[in-house]
Amino acid sequence: MQGVIKSYDPTTGIGTLLVDTDLTEYELAPGALDGSLFRMLRQGQRVRFELDENSLATKLSLGSEVDMGTPDFAAHAEPAPELR
Repeated sequence: MQGVIKSYDPTTGIGTLLVDTDLTEYELAPGALDGSLFRMLRQGQRVRFELDENSLATKLSLGSEVDMGTPDFAAHAEPAPELR
């Protein structure tokens, strides 16, 4: 799944994110950042995530706009230069 961070408290690790497609809110699972590149989250940051058995967001990872399939992004993106 993919979405954006709605809120995050770095002291407690408590946070909420919104799914892009239907604006469903999910709370972050304890340890949601374990094993990820994230040490901090900011409001509006785009992430990929999974849901655990309690419907808590976990396994957060980075994703670029193109990778995440943001609507209309590809239409406005510059084509990548050829690698030589």
